[in-house]
Amino acid sequence: MSERKQQILQAAIEIIVNQGYGDLTMRALARVNGIQLGGLQYHFPTWEDMLRALVAYTSEAYRSKFELMKVNQQLSIKAVMNLVVIEPADGNLQVDKLWPQLWAMGQVHPIVADLVDDIYAEYILILEDLLKKSGSTSPRAEALCLLSLAEGSTIFVGSGRRWERIRPKSYRNFMSLLPMLMGMTPKRYTFHAWHYLWYGFLVWIHISLTLRRFMT
Repeated sequence: MSERKQQILQAAIEIIVNQGYGDLTMRALARVNGIQLGGLQYHFPTWEDMLRALVAYTSEAYRSKFELMKVNQQLSIKAVMNLVVIEPADGNLQVDKLWPQLWAMGQVHPIVADLVDDIYAEYILILEDLLKKSGSTSPRAEALCLLSLAEGSTIFVGSGRRWERIRPKSYRNFMSLLPMLMGMTPKRYTFHAWHYLWYGFLVWIHISLTLRRFMT
């Protein structure tokens, strides 16, 4: 992908996270990039082409991180989960604002839902493989559970949310609870239903105590 296309897509992300996906039109994107609509269509003939490129641009930021982890032999369950909750690509994506907008877009634009699912599918396959190697007997269900817990944190502690200021501590706590959630042992990970319940109970206690501290 050319540097100019990347600049245009970065501008599209800025529109989405600052104004909302409803303001992302071809004309608006051309305007913020200082070009005519015809100039934008030279790079992206249709709005659908632009959306595909936008999601591919987002996906590539994560894929490059995964590849770097593999090269450095740092690919682990904890590393993957860490990447879910920490901004990749030097903060250009503003993921805690971008992803909720992409989820919303997916509700009205099926193409976005399909493209976003493709990104998640890559995550899930990587997690599945790591869980399987660690001895999991239900890697797909467990990968989905972990991804849901991590992504769901955006709703509560993402940028602009009421509890944003406790986001760093919330993420640290999530990562510290990860071994317990997974029943981690030196040789393998073993999931049980009570791990999910216990984790939920601990999260509830943590949130309750934290909110009480800020309300007093």
